[in-house]
Order: sequence, then C-alpha cells, then structure tokens
Amino acid sequence: MSTILVIGASRGIGLEFVRQYRGEWERVFATARDLPGLRRIEQLGGAELRLDVTDPDGFAAVRERLAGEKLDLAIYVAGVYALGDAGTLPAPDEFDRVMRTNVLGAMQALVSFAPLVEAAHGRFAFITSEMGRIGGVASSHGWIYRASKAALNMAVASAQPDYAQATLVAINPGWVRTDLGGPGAPLQVEQSVAAMRLTLAGLTRRHRGAFLNYDGRRYKTW
Repeated sequence: MSTILVIGASRGIGLEFVRQYRGEWERVFATARDLPGLRRIEQLGGAELRLDVTDPDGFAAVRERLAGEKLDLAIYVAGVYALGDAGTLPAPDEFDRVMRTNVLGAMQALVSFAPLVEAAHGRFAFITSEMGRIGGVASSHGWIYRASKAALNMAVASAQPDYAQATLVAINPGWVRTDLGGPGAPLQVEQSVAAMRLTLAGLTRRHRGAFLNYDGRRYKTW
C-alpha cells in the first residue's frame, strides 16, 4: 500500500485524485482549506488535513501531523486563475492572490514535504499548465496565470538537485472540465486524473525535473 498526499483536494482534480487512489485502497492524506472540502475528503475515505496554502503557518501544522511518514507520492494541485491580458494593468491584489497560491504555496509545500518524499524515494508532482510554457506562446490571455505557471515550472526544475532522492515533475492535466477549466473543456476530470496516474506510476529517475503532459509526453521546451 502506498502513502499519498494530495495538496488542494477540496474539489475538481484534487478530489478526483483522492477518489481514484482510495478506490485502489491506497493510504491517502489530503488537504483542504475549509470544512466542506474536508468533509468531501472524509467521505471518500481520505485522511483530511486543514491547510490554506497561502498561510505559511499552516504548513508547519500539517508537517507535524505527518511526522514520521514516508510519502510515496505527493501531488500539489492547489491553483487559482485570473482574467486579463497584456493590454490591462494587473491588479496588485489579484497578482498577489495568484502568485501566492500557484507559486509560493507550491514552494512552501516542496520544502515542507519533499523530505518525506525523499524518505520513500518517491515522486512529487506539481499540477501546472501548458499556458505556462514559454515556447510557442501565442497569446497573453490569462497572463498572470501564465506567469505563475511558468514560475512554478522553474521552481520544480530548480529544486530537483536539492532533493536527489525524490523525483520532482511539473505535469499539465490538459484542458479539464472543472470550475477553473470551464464547461467547454474537452477532458473530463476522471479522464485527466486516470491518465496522470498512469504517467506518475511510470516515472523513473530520467524524468527528474521534467515538464510532462498528462499523457506522459515530455515537453521539449518550457
């Protein structure tokens, strides 16, 4: 039985990871920032942990709860989106909200939990987006979000040498039919998560620091 941590599992992709892994009787810890999210995790049989990824103090409390654990897999799912493009001045509060959740939260999660992943010689995946890929970008649509995911990709790649006993990857879930992806997205959340699970199960040391698509394809440019 593997021990798994899903960070940001109140709904959507994160909650679906909990559902699918618990369906295989894996041992799953999962975080949410509010009571409804924690209850949804509990209903699926996950061990719920309260965490707001924008609150630095919360990570210490979760790390204390996980003391002595070895994580075969950790997944940082938490993320938010912001509208706007390069023709519009970014609102400072919106910029801070996106960057604190998508980048700072991920960096804090990495420092807090990567040692537990290393202890199991495990894998740590960070949900990113193809919108954060600099190569081939054709639009500034959602540019704060784009910048945050590009920064996340760099954080993952640059952290890999510091955690030599773990495999860190950034993974794009595709365009998924969630609150963030919208109703017109082509992928159902169940499809995306099932494909990502196969990709994560197949990770080897040659994937360390990689930027992957949900189907396992490795991006040649970031």
